[in-house]
Formats: sequence, structure tokens, C-alpha cells
Amino acid sequence: MREKEFLPLVSERLGIGELNPMQRKMMATASESRDIMLLSPTGSGKTLAFILPMLKILRPSSVRVQAVVIAPSRELVLQIGGIVGRIAPGFKTTVLYGGHKVEDEVNSLRAGTDIVVATPGRLLDHINRRNIDVLPTRLLVLDEFDKSLELGFEKEMKKIRGRLRNVSRTILTSATRADVLPDFLELADPVTIDFLGDNRELRSRTRVHRVDSDANDKLDTLASLLLDLAADTGGHERSIVFVNHRESAERTAEYLRRRHIPAVLYHGALDQRDREKAVAMFNNGSRPVLVATDLAARGLDIEGVRNVIHYHQPLTAETYTHRNGRTARVNAEGDIFVLVGPREDVKDYIEFDDTRWPDPQKESHYAPRFETVYFSAGRREKLSRGDILGFLVKEGGADGKDIGRIDVFDHYALAAVDSRVARITVDAVKGRKIKGEKRIVSIIG
Repeated sequence: MREKEFLPLVSERLGIGELNPMQRKMMATASESRDIMLLSPTGSGKTLAFILPMLKILRPSSVRVQAVVIAPSRELVLQIGGIVGRIAPGFKTTVLYGGHKVEDEVNSLRAGTDIVVATPGRLLDHINRRNIDVLPTRLLVLDEFDKSLELGFEKEMKKIRGRLRNVSRTILTSATRADVLPDFLELADPVTIDFLGDNRELRSRTRVHRVDSDANDKLDTLASLLLDLAADTGGHERSIVFVNHRESAERTAEYLRRRHIPAVLYHGALDQRDREKAVAMFNNGSRPVLVATDLAARGLDIEGVRNVIHYHQPLTAETYTHRNGRTARVNAEGDIFVLVGPREDVKDYIEFDDTRWPDPQKESHYAPRFETVYFSAGRREKLSRGDILGFLVKEGGADGKDIGRIDVFDHYALAAVDSRVARITVDAVKGRKIKGEKRIVSIIG
């Protein structure tokens, strides 16, 4: 695919006016016919940095597998697949991941595909079941390779690499440097593109605040901080609260909801749909607080995060960096808050700019601009964003400017509707057909 074909789509469909230095370097290096190892921090535009060279390398669509992209999490697979689908409409892209209907994946593979984006285990399962022929694959991308190794996927990736006998180019991305790479990668004279120094530039765009808690249980302090942050914005700015354990995430999210702080929960034990909904409602502004484990520190397609709050201090400097990388993305600024208990030592890799003292008596509340409206049909039922927007305007009487982000998944969809008119709009569409079918349309409570 030629650059003049897909670069205009990057601007039109992703709203990116120009490529950053790392993305330009990757594009130039793609012409050298060498394997590439890209080292870059979280939030630096890495995904687009390897997608663009991939599209540059691929031949015209043949609906036979030309490229395989392996990523360590479902969310990252969905993010990559979504971006490819938006800027490379001439190619058939199939995503494969656990928690997804196997029948849908098999049907998609049978129809043929050019690009496969998959988690290691799910891809290997399809290969073993002979649902996919990976022999024609010429390009292999291992995204967040360090994370894949950390999660124990080395055995699966080694088996997959053994089946990819015709791969001539490999692109590997990592947020950390490795002294030794596994032999099964078979990298041929790789060129290393190192942008990890951008972490220093990120630090210049953030302020790190210490927040002391009088109690070992810091929930009251957390709530006071969030309400303090909401005082000037109505809670429209997004905040991620990081904790170290799933049980802590559940307890924290439930406590915040009881305090009428619109929080949503995200961790690895949730089923796929709940995780998708959590990210969608966070992104569309109806739930501006995300309580999460470190699963959310990398790979999620999360936009516009102003505040990162460490309810628990991260266990490693690397995790601290990845968490902080969720804010101050693409030249924006961000604030980082570290909650410190009365007998808690501060990790030596945390440096504060100041101390913040939230006022527990301050009168403030969250008033999210949007509510999330659920539709019981998605892309597999041929429902599109345009269908949903038209339905809410025509049948629900909403103004187009009252409709925010619309996310369409395989068998359901979510639309952000202005809180002032959401209930009226949903009541108006009850019993109405969308694309000739009656569907459940309701506000997520």
C-alpha cells in the first residue's frame, strides 16, 4: 500500500495532522528491508509507528494472510485492529482473542484475511485447529514483546514463530531494553530505534503531587482528592486510580460509587464485555473515574486522561513509568498523585514536586456531561455508528450535538448522550425499530 493512499486517512480518520519523529523514523526505516526493534515508552504513538510501516510493506490485498500482529492483551488487540481497519480499508483485518465468540472468528477466517491481530494463545489455538493458514505470512509484528514475556507467553510465541516459515520481516516493540532476546525470534541484522529517552520529556509535562492520608485505609483521602479535583470542572476531566490487587479495585470502586463519584471498574478477572464497557464509558465521559489494576497501565485505547492517582504505590519503577504514561500523552500536560499512608515509606523512584492537601469539607460533586445508552445489537447485526446517530436524532428527537462518542462492538453498542436529554431520548425510542428490528435500548445505570 502506498503512503499517499493511507497517510491522508490518518489525518481524516484519526485526526492526526502530522507524524511524530518516532513514526517518521519508523516509516523511513521500513524502506531498508531490515528487521526493526522499536523501544518506546507508553503513550508515545507506538501503535501507529508500527502500523504505518506494515501497510507500506504489504502487497495489495489477496485475502491470504500477509501480516500477523501479536499483542499480549485483548484490549491491545482490539485497539490495533480498530486503527488498521480505519486507515487501511483495502485490507481485510481479523482480530482473535479470548473471551470472543470462536464461531465469529472462524467465519471471518474462512472468508479470508490479509492481516491477523491476535493474542498468542488464541492464535496458536486457531493454528492448531487449522482454522487459519499462516504459511503465506511475510511480516510478523510482536507488539509489547516485553509484556508478553512478563505474562508468560514465550512458549506460545515460540510455537507460532515455528509455523511462520516464510516471514521475511519482523518488527518488535518494547517499552524496556532487554539484554538478551530469545533465539526463536530469528532477527536478521535488526536496526534498533530507541525513543525511551522520551520518558524524560514526559516528566517535564507532568507534576507529581504527594497526598498524605491520616489513616492506613486511604479511601476517604481518595474520595476527598477526587471531589477536590472535580470542584472546578464538574468532574469532566478523566482520572485513573491505580491499585495493586483486584480485590482492592473492587472495594475502591464500590466505595467511590457510594460517595456518588461515577467510577467504573477494570481488572483482568472481569469478562470481556464488562471490560469493554468500562473502557467505553470512561472514554465517552459518562464515568470519568476508572479504578484499575496495572492491566490498564499499558495497551488500552484510553484518551484524554488528566490525572493518574496511585492509591497503592507501584511495586517497580517500570510499573510507575507505565502508569504515569496514561496521562500527558501527545504533548498534553497531566497531574500525578501518590497517596501515602501514615506508616508508609515512599519508593525511591518517586520524586515529588509538591504536597497536595485536599479539603474534605469542600462542597463539590461530579456532574458527567453524558449518560451511556446501550443497544442490544452491534456490527455483526450490521449496525453502524451512523445508524445509531440517525436513530437517536430521527426517532429520539435528540440534537446531533447532544450525541457523543459511539462504540460499536460485535453484538452490542454504546452511545454517549447528553445527560440533560438522555432519559427523554431513550423513552422516545422505546418500541421503535432500528434497521428494521426492535432492539433493547436502555441507559446503563
